[in-house]
Amino acid sequence: MTQIIDSLADIANRYDVLLVDLWGCVHNGVTAYPEAVASLRGFRQGGGTVVLLTNAPRSRHEVAKQLVRLNVPEDSHDDIATSGDSARAAMFRGAVGEKVWFMGQPFDETFFDPMEIIDDPVTIQRVDLVDAEGIICCGPFDPHADPAVNRPQFLYAKQKGLKLLCANPDIVVDRGDRREWCAGALAALYTEMGGESLYFGKPHPPIYDLARRRLAALDKDVDPTRILAIGDGVHTDIDGAMGEDIDSLFISGGLAAVETKTSHQPDPDALKAYLERENASPTYTIGQLR
Repeated sequence: MTQIIDSLADIANRYDVLLVDLWGCVHNGVTAYPEAVASLRGFRQGGGTVVLLTNAPRSRHEVAKQLVRLNVPEDSHDDIATSGDSARAAMFRGAVGEKVWFMGQPFDETFFDPMEIIDDPVTIQRVDLVDAEGIICCGPFDPHADPAVNRPQFLYAKQKGLKLLCANPDIVVDRGDRREWCAGALAALYTEMGGESLYFGKPHPPIYDLARRRLAALDKDVDPTRILAIGDGVHTDIDGAMGEDIDSLFISGGLAAVETKTSHQPDPDALKAYLERENASPTYTIGQLR
């Protein structure tokens, strides 16, 4: 059974590395959570390493720029690993062909920026769906529209046998107090319709491999038992940690705040019922990262 803790400091001495989700844990899409920032700073000041592990469909450089705008200071983390970078590497290796149909918003278009680390990358061309060899999905065209509006295009794509590269496996995210659909909802719909979706973010292995490469670049050779994953998504952050056999801290006041009746801390009975229903087993739970 998950252990409800009062603060990260209660368990910090058990870990050398934190893999920390961003949205819902460190910021709400509008601004940073001061207590979360302070807890990460404290962990680093104690000698720990913080890698921000995010399903953002962009490069770590673009995410770093966003964090500045959201008032997340640079001294709160050591590096960033994004599902966008994992997915971009696959795209430039030809995972869904050279001619791709793009789903996303204008700010997602940096997904196509060159990656110097890829040897002999394929030349990617953005085309209309009728000419596409595959789909690049960074998110919906309208994050507030029901994903089902894409059924006609997905039916056509499935019939053509197109693969969909999902740059962000998250289903939903809360921007301030408004919920938005993410690329994961579209990929799930495409799969449900019989199409093939390729995933690179949490809870899937590629992003954890990327995080390990980030740690290696920092000269960190860490025992997996000394790594703690932190996040508010049971089917991304917690399932991912379970799949990697590392401990996890569930932030119940994020996506599941209503279900777990979280204000400062979750209601124990509501939390237990929610985790049993979702078949999730985080090592620890806390209302908000602090």
